[in-house]
Amino acid sequence: MKEFTYTIGDPLGIHARPAGLLTKAAKVYNDTTVTITKAGKSAAASQLMKLMSLGVKQGDTVTVTAEGPSEEPAIAAMETFFKENL
Repeated sequence: MKEFTYTIGDPLGIHARPAGLLTKAAKVYNDTTVTITKAGKSAAASQLMKLMSLGVKQGDTVTVTAEGPSEEPAIAAMETFFKENL
């Protein structure tokens, strides 16, 4: 399992547009589970509504984990996505 933590810088947090893009990016690694955790609540990054239900706002710190055969490229892709979009 690979993971990283990230503090959200986007003024709107993980809202509809970046959540949709994040879901799409996570689905590329369908053999690996990518999970976003905030304050003890977790959601699979590939499930849009569950991801949005976390209510991630600017300044929140999230932990992103990847577990599965493609965890190395998946976690690298997620880290790049977060830095560029959130």
